[in-house]
Amino acid sequence: MNTRKEPICPECLPSVDRRDFVRSLALGGVAVAGGATMLNPARLLADSPKPEIGPMPRVVNTMAEDLVKELFAGLTDDQKKAVVKPWEHPARKSVNPNKALDKTLKSVYTKPQQELVERIVKAISSDDKGWNQMTRGGTWDASKSFDNTGADIFGDPSKGKFAFLFTGHHLTVRCDGDSESNIAFGGPIYYGHTPPGYNERNVFSYQSLKAMEAFNALDPKQREKAVITKGHPGEGPNSIKLTKDGARPGIAYAELSKDQQELFVSVLNTLLSPFRQQDGAEVMTIIKQTGGMDKVHMAYYTEEYEGSGVTKSQPWTFWRLEGPGIVWNFRVLPHVHTFVQIGVPA
Repeated sequence: MNTRKEPICPECLPSVDRRDFVRSLALGGVAVAGGATMLNPARLLADSPKPEIGPMPRVVNTMAEDLVKELFAGLTDDQKKAVVKPWEHPARKSVNPNKALDKTLKSVYTKPQQELVERIVKAISSDDKGWNQMTRGGTWDASKSFDNTGADIFGDPSKGKFAFLFTGHHLTVRCDGDSESNIAFGGPIYYGHTPPGYNERNVFSYQSLKAMEAFNALDPKQREKAVITKGHPGEGPNSIKLTKDGARPGIAYAELSKDQQELFVSVLNTLLSPFRQQDGAEVMTIIKQTGGMDKVHMAYYTEEYEGSGVTKSQPWTFWRLEGPGIVWNFRVLPHVHTFVQIGVPA
């Protein structure tokens, strides 16, 4: 059993007042059993995206990158000193700051520039639903407001390679205009939400519901292979390292029936649904380049993590997609932390 005491994001602990939490449950009319809000599958299925099965077409949309160039062009020298870093700066590949990387928007950017940053992040999102998830229903989770997040630029968008990095509580997303080849999203990403992952209030709970749907389609022998009872993948950058070879946990796509494979792919497409189409297409391209879906495994972890409270109705602390070119590490309990790395391993 994991004995680590310190939480991954210590600022999560005071972020939700208990009275506000109980009040919000009452106002939302959410059923409570045993002190935990439970999933309502019918409601979640109605609200969740309906992804198509199969690879996504390559559609290039440079709106976000064009807006980054506009933002960069309007920065003063002092602003550039605060938020623009060299392309090779190690923070470009950082993930999980759980707050602004170094400077908050309100400490650097003017209001019009903050509005431009908001437009960039909206352009990275798939649509209004994706934007709602990115903002955690407009709350920005423990950040509490948009101007407490941060935006940094690496490189020079006016001349060559560049990357835009947007960070906040439970959020690291980026765009780079394909400045770096063989990597999706411009680098590792991270998203999460403070409510438990089996709670309807968590904006990403529908993703776990889809993973449950895929699990429920497995036969008993397949489930034995898919479920990992000892050990868990942990979190952070080390949990999403890409490897060409070696044993992978869980059950492989190649071992499934055609119907089960369609559900497997629907899990992946559901994970991609909050992000713009071209990023999803790039993910599918990289998976194909690294051996295809046959080499991707799916695993469900049951071991306790930080006293997470695994029960029959809340069976997993983590679930995970892993292949040579993809690691999508979804922590469900005690609340959602998702670390993602997609790329061609060196």
